[in-house]
Amino acid sequence: MIQYKAPLKDIKFLMNDVYQFQQHYQQIPGGEEATPDMVDMILDAAASFSEEVLSPLYQTGDKGCRFEGGEVQTPAGFKQAYQLYVENGWQSMSTPVEYGGQGLPMSLSIAKSEMIGTANWPWGMYPGLSLGAMNTIFLHGSEAQKQTFFIPLSQGRWSGTMCLTEAQCGTDLGQVKTKAEPTADGAYAITGQKIFISSGEHDLADNIIHIVLARLPDAPEGTKGISLFIVPKFNVNEDGSLGERNLVSCGAIEEKMGIHGSSTCVMNFDGAKGFLIGPENKGLMCMFTFMNTARIGTSIQGLASAELSFQGALPYAKERRSMRSLSGSKDPDQVADTLMVHPDVRRMLLTQKAIAEGGRAMIYHAARLADLMMAAHTRGDQSLYDQYDDELGFLTPILKAFLTELGYEAANHGVQVYGGHGFIKEWGMEQIVRDAQISKLYEGTTGVQALDLLGRKMLLGKFKAYDHFAQQVKAFTRRTKRPEMKKMIRKLKRNMLAWKLYNYRIAFKASKNRDMVGAASVDYLMYAGYISMSYYWAMMAETAYQKLESGDGDAEFYTAKIQLAEFYYKRILPRAKAHASMMVRDPKSLMQIKEEHFSFLD
Repeated sequence: MIQYKAPLKDIKFLMNDVYQFQQHYQQIPGGEEATPDMVDMILDAAASFSEEVLSPLYQTGDKGCRFEGGEVQTPAGFKQAYQLYVENGWQSMSTPVEYGGQGLPMSLSIAKSEMIGTANWPWGMYPGLSLGAMNTIFLHGSEAQKQTFFIPLSQGRWSGTMCLTEAQCGTDLGQVKTKAEPTADGAYAITGQKIFISSGEHDLADNIIHIVLARLPDAPEGTKGISLFIVPKFNVNEDGSLGERNLVSCGAIEEKMGIHGSSTCVMNFDGAKGFLIGPENKGLMCMFTFMNTARIGTSIQGLASAELSFQGALPYAKERRSMRSLSGSKDPDQVADTLMVHPDVRRMLLTQKAIAEGGRAMIYHAARLADLMMAAHTRGDQSLYDQYDDELGFLTPILKAFLTELGYEAANHGVQVYGGHGFIKEWGMEQIVRDAQISKLYEGTTGVQALDLLGRKMLLGKFKAYDHFAQQVKAFTRRTKRPEMKKMIRKLKRNMLAWKLYNYRIAFKASKNRDMVGAASVDYLMYAGYISMSYYWAMMAETAYQKLESGDGDAEFYTAKIQLAEFYYKRILPRAKAHASMMVRDPKSLMQIKEEHFSFLD
């Protein structure tokens, strides 16, 4: 059984040394409460909860949920863990004080979510979905809706979902058919069926608040005619107590490849009472608040898959003996050398480690931006809010798609390190692979995220997002004069310039042939991901050099950071060249084969 251990040293290295969160916290409302002692206490407590409570439930939870009579029973131990989570106030950590929260920075919640998600991703999905519902209600709901729904959600007494997908549409939400009919009391009757609804039904919380996309009567066709509604499992009385059961029910739970401990539900709305949130026919705009939150959360799954698989593979590689080192026996008195002497095993382990630590750096930077964005909202500074939202919007598809693709790769490396034993359930390595697969699918597949990045954020945005990111990288390279990093900085500069030139080439080709966008998009996203991650690795290496010079801290830890950055630049970053070569190819080879010629089977 894999036993998760929170990588607190790596987390604190980013928060304290690379990003200097203590200075950052002084710039945002509520940040003054996040003192060094408070942050350490929170991180240590989250680590203990993840290691001692959630990690032991990961493999046992793979037995899955039970569905009987419309009710879902979560795996053994899940409910008790959730009660402990609520009692310790984890859900309310970063919600506003005026709505029952603790008002701490959102970035602290990201660190908490990383530890919880790595220890037990399926369990973490239950409170994780609630965070998106909370953000949507907080940003777009009325004061009455915040009082009624946000406060119990922030306390963890209630949980939340996102109800978008229907049988005929997933990505293409313009096809949504669920109806919302106005009722005499000012509410709406919601009728339709939603599928693939994570946490749609369970036994953890007293009430479940569904955030539902539906169409009003005479709404325009397509995405311009979709509105957003709050639909509770139990209706809520005026005094806040629970009333009668609403007309929403779980028709089934899906039999899935992975994340068996998370209930994935078919939800039936049979005239259920709902409440409009945000303006009519602007549901997708409001829903993007939820979706961006969920996509950042999903990117954590990429990091989590890499970290957990690495933690499972490393001890095995150190203990398992097989063959001799090619450079001569390292343990001649033993029957064989350990797997650690073999370069290819080290390649897989270091790739896992580089993905996890590089991904963490990218996500924590995004968390910092989320802090600043929410601070701007609190201050009523819409211009600054939009600026940080745009920065986050640029990073979101890269984080979601690039990191989950690499997380899945890292999970497979873990199985490879084990060899045949990795294919056996009792070791737990194959479960990580099965659980990781969904991260590349929900909240928008890799292809959809790639189209969003290249089509909407880059081409339609006239590459403003790239220009802003490039300015940040340029500022870093200008101030980094360290001789030891000369080659790394030169490579980063050249890659950023090449990225800019590729932008022009793709834009020109796309102006002649629109299929160029779809043909280039996934390779473009992966290219952007590898180049972006190289920037974060350079920042970590620079910080590690500074710490070594100061003589403060663990010299071996900082040396390993620098060596891992060098591994990334020499062994992983070169992948970007292949993606660059493919993303500028003419789409003809993709489009010239006739549909009827894809197969000649009788």
